[in-house]
Order: sequence, then structure tokens, then C-alpha cells
Amino acid sequence: MTVQVLCIGDVMLDVIVRIDVAPQKINYGSDTASRISTGSGGAAGNVAAWLTRTDAHSTIVSHVGDDPAGAAIVAEFDSLGVDHADLVIPGESSGVVIVLVDSSGERTMFPDKGANSSLSITDLPEISKFQAVYISGYALLNPLARPGVLAMIEKIKSDNITIYFDPASVGAMKSVSDAEIHQWFSQANVLLLNEEESIYLTGSVDIERALDYLLDYSEVVVIKRGSLGAIAKARGFDSISVPAVSANVVDTTGAGDSFAAGFIATFAKSHDLTAALTAGTQLAAGCVAIVGGRPRVGTAI
Repeated sequence: MTVQVLCIGDVMLDVIVRIDVAPQKINYGSDTASRISTGSGGAAGNVAAWLTRTDAHSTIVSHVGDDPAGAAIVAEFDSLGVDHADLVIPGESSGVVIVLVDSSGERTMFPDKGANSSLSITDLPEISKFQAVYISGYALLNPLARPGVLAMIEKIKSDNITIYFDPASVGAMKSVSDAEIHQWFSQANVLLLNEEESIYLTGSVDIERALDYLLDYSEVVVIKRGSLGAIAKARGFDSISVPAVSANVVDTTGAGDSFAAGFIATFAKSHDLTAALTAGTQLAAGCVAIVGGRPRVGTAI
């Protein structure tokens, strides 16, 4: 059986600016040499795109504007084989994010949400065919999209479909209360977050304590650790960790999203944490070896 995964959240145009110097050596107020490329991005869109590199099938629920960026984003989904309804909101601009990639491969993002703010319950497709739903934290952290996404979550939970939730961004979470974030966590079956986010949310650098803290809200917690691999724990069981897959790191944009795609595709089918973590790290290794947060149309990666 092919696992059907619904991805809800943001899709963006990524403008990727690569510099060969450390951030502190940027010539602010003047010129700094760079290499610039563009491509589609956004956490939910990236997960949907990377799912096409697994044996799962993905559908995206999001919005773009009626502008050239939106047309390019939709065309790429079509080329990759991601299903979708009409994503275009007339009169709106598509979301855009400037991604600054420094000499170490680390990225810093400057997003403009654009049409992503228009999500509503009416965007939710017939969900009986889906075995898994991925929800990007950016959608809930956007106050304009939040009511529509919460209504979607209520419907998805009533149909007993597994929800995978990624809180997405420490910077954005700072504008929301802990109580509200905990409420969102309690709606998810599986939490997918990185180590920085786990420290921010739990106040603990002890990863086992962080896992146990977060398991109060969700049945399974996965913490992505970059070059250290990933660790996960389910209620009532010991934690499981896997190492990262060796890769020539070119750009870390989308690494967590590709991991999520690999993990979800495997865990939704087998409920094997070790296999799912391994699948996630393998897909992430392919992501960091290329520029941009999406797989390339027409190639194996």
C-alpha cells in the first residue's frame, strides 16, 4: 500500500544568497560578493516535495499569489508529482523568503508570508484517503492562518488520522505563549523538532530530559540533531538514536524537511522508529549535498 501524506502549511519562493565569508564579515551598507539562486521552498512544500523521493505519495494544502513566483511554485509541484487543488489566491503575492547561506553552510532566513496567510478550513480536501498529515509550525505561528489550521486539525483528529507536527522556528515561537504551544503539541501524535527548538521549549540541554518533557504532550517525539543524527522516543519505551549519514554539506536549507519526509514515509507504514530515523537521515544527506531546500526535478535527488 502506498502511504498517502497530506502536508499543510507554507510554500514560498526561496531566494538563496550564498556568501564565502562569515556573517560578521558582511560589508553592511556596501557590497559583499555572493552567488544567488532561486527555487521553491517553505517547510510544508519542502516536505511534500521530498516525499516524492520516497515510496509515499504527497498532497499539499497551501496558497500562492497570482504572480510569476506562484506560477513557478505550482509548476514545480506538478513536475515533481505533488498533488494539489487550486493554490492561487487572486490579488495576493506569493510568500518569499531570503535565505542567507554563510561559509559554513549555515542558513539564516528572512520570510514574508504572503498568500500563506489565507489558509482556511475550506482548503482541507476529503481526508479519508490519507494515513498521515504533516503540519508545519509556520502555519500555526502565523496569526492570520492559525484559526483555519486549528479547524483543520480538529477535523483531522476526529477522523483519527496521525498528525506529525514540526514547530518550525525558535524565532517565530517567541511571539507565542508556552501554554498555546503546549496545546498545539497535545493535538499531535508525533512531534518533529530540532535540538535548538527542544532546548528552547524544555529549558534543558539534557536530550533525554527534553524527550521525556515533550512526551507529556505527544505519543512520539523526534529530535533532529544535524551532524549528530537523530534521536526519538515513544511513551513507555527507551530512546533510540541513529548517526547522521556522511555527506558533503553544501547548503543545510531544507535538511529538517527532507528528514521529516523520509521519517514520515517509513513510520506511517511500519511504525518502526529505528527504520524511520534511518530513512530520515538518509534523505537529509541527499538534501544538504545540493543547493536549495527541494529535490531537483528530473534527477534522482
